[in-house]
Amino acid sequence: MTRTLSSCDRLWINVRLASFDPAVGEPYGLLENQVLGTRGDRIAAILPMEQADLASFPGLVTDAKGALMTPGLIDCHTHLVYGGERTADFERRLSGESYQEISRAGGGILSTVKATRALSEEELIRQARPRLQALVREGVTTLEIKSGYGLNLQDELKMLRAAKALAREFPVRVRNTLLAAHAVPPEYRESPDAYLDLICHELIPRVAQEGLADALDVFCETIAFSLSQAERLFQSAREHGLGIKVHAEQLSTSGSAELAARYGAWSADHLEYLDQAGAQALRRAGTAAVLLPGPYYFLKGKRKPPVQLLRRLGVPMALATDLNPGSFPLASLRLALNLGCTLFGLTPEEALAGATRNAALALGLEDQLGTLAVGKRADLLLWDLKNPARLVCEVGWGTPLQRVVGGEDVHV
Repeated sequence: MTRTLSSCDRLWINVRLASFDPAVGEPYGLLENQVLGTRGDRIAAILPMEQADLASFPGLVTDAKGALMTPGLIDCHTHLVYGGERTADFERRLSGESYQEISRAGGGILSTVKATRALSEEELIRQARPRLQALVREGVTTLEIKSGYGLNLQDELKMLRAAKALAREFPVRVRNTLLAAHAVPPEYRESPDAYLDLICHELIPRVAQEGLADALDVFCETIAFSLSQAERLFQSAREHGLGIKVHAEQLSTSGSAELAARYGAWSADHLEYLDQAGAQALRRAGTAAVLLPGPYYFLKGKRKPPVQLLRRLGVPMALATDLNPGSFPLASLRLALNLGCTLFGLTPEEALAGATRNAALALGLEDQLGTLAVGKRADLLLWDLKNPARLVCEVGWGTPLQRVVGGEDVHV
């Protein structure tokens, strides 16, 4: 920690820091009665109040009066951009219909594909705005947005461009992920490998060239894409400089987590059927395990990810909403954190680390975000509370007193 304020142009004094910095060695990385200083868009100093010489400081000083400061929250797995809605799917599930029956009736992912293809980029942006606004109000300052409801060249690009436009409109950092391998599109039902040709030879090079995506994701599962097909996509992504993320071990134990680890994936997500070999591979690779309790709750899941195994092995666990039209159409990261504790058995500290430090790892941003530490980006939230666990326990009220993104105050 820097002990001088000479490099700062702005200070927060009398602040209680939930730094989530493992080096601090306290629950939540708590530091009492601190001064945090920024310069531009970076944290430049953290030191105890009694060591701070404030008398000659020429910049802006904010007296936090004992309020709690946390890093900005990070939602590291969303499908926020899509067309239409799937209320009919919800009603059919409540009446006892299976996923297969709902799909045969015209529901499921392909119904969202149809709705998304029918909309312009501008209309996709309009429909996505209230979802993103809800996340931002809760304190989200960084999020991932996946494509995956276009399933062709023009509509996958359209989704990614819509996500880029939202990032310019809102005070958030957006990481775009190409999820063209979300499902086999109807027109390629009899030739899924030809669809992979399209992704590898046209779509991945295009998004890399235009800077439309930071990473590639694939739904590696019996109802989607095989291990060999996923590996082909990973090789192409690596050649074009994209990070790797995987929908892994969601419906069966497939070995997809081990494959993800072998390719140095930023994250493996879902993981309800993760086994010990897969968990050990994630630990060795430093790959984040992204847990998604929202769909488990919404779909009345029967199998939970192996939290005790992940905890015992020291695999970093992130938490995210999985905001999407079918299995969690709820724009609340704090609700997801609460569900991570009540349904999956995480502690509040683990849940919040999962939406800060470990979520940054899941997006390949661990060197820039996720903790309050000198050199990190100044994405800061000030809360009118003492105990960080209240952010997980209490949902639906209690917005931040102050939001700072990249060193700048923002208002939503």
